[in-house]
Amino acid sequence: MSTVIGAAKDRLRIGISACFFHPDPTRKAAPKKTLQWIEQSTAHWIMSQGALPFMVPSPTGDTARGEIAASDYAQVLDGIVMHGGADVWPGSYGEEPLRPEWSGDRLRDEYEIALVHAFVAAGKPVFGICRGQQLINVAHGGTLYQDISTQKEGARVHRDADAYDLHFHEVDIVPGTRLERLLGERRHKINSVHHQAIKDLAPNFEVEAVSSDDGVIEAIRFRGDAWISAVQWHPEFHRPELGVVNDAPLLADFLNAAAAAREMHS
Repeated sequence: MSTVIGAAKDRLRIGISACFFHPDPTRKAAPKKTLQWIEQSTAHWIMSQGALPFMVPSPTGDTARGEIAASDYAQVLDGIVMHGGADVWPGSYGEEPLRPEWSGDRLRDEYEIALVHAFVAAGKPVFGICRGQQLINVAHGGTLYQDISTQKEGARVHRDADAYDLHFHEVDIVPGTRLERLLGERRHKINSVHHQAIKDLAPNFEVEAVSSDDGVIEAIRFRGDAWISAVQWHPEFHRPELGVVNDAPLLADFLNAAAAAREMHS
């Protein structure tokens, strides 16, 4: 028993930002309450290399009590994954929604932006998936296409609602980047489940991958001292039999950064 407890104690502790279900009278489960949740696949992806995932609930909201803040999570966890979900609210990057259905989730944005800044300030790594990449870019001063198909001329279809995670296209890795060193080959097949994307890249970030046929930004990394990396596709949806890129090196790189951060703070 002591061996098991010791092993668990030594495992990296990785936070996952929460998605929100806001009160909805048409919902059968707790229609008057705000629900916070994560996708099972994201937690299992983190577990795949031995780390312990923890959902990070928002400390704010109409039922908030106590004095817990994003910085408290950043102190006790070793890193955080910002995962997919609702659109980013255009007001987060100084725009008005072009259509009502693109209004996004302002409350989630505020919570996740606070998480990103708290983990960066604590010297802990931040990894973004899909919306997570978009949110990270916005949190550092970048902007987004509210809808790729209507705002970027010549863009391919990046989201097929029916196919969902079985919708694929190819990306090209930018030569000389860390992502090239991690993945090796320059061109890879990835899943694609998004209709928004980075328009103006945030300062001090570099592009590490783009969609092969329309140039949409598919991976970014911070160029400063903080460890911040993100991809537009979903590594947690990886299924090797479909011929998509092996994302395991991305998770290993993130967890290595988390381990280094733990060592530095111990």
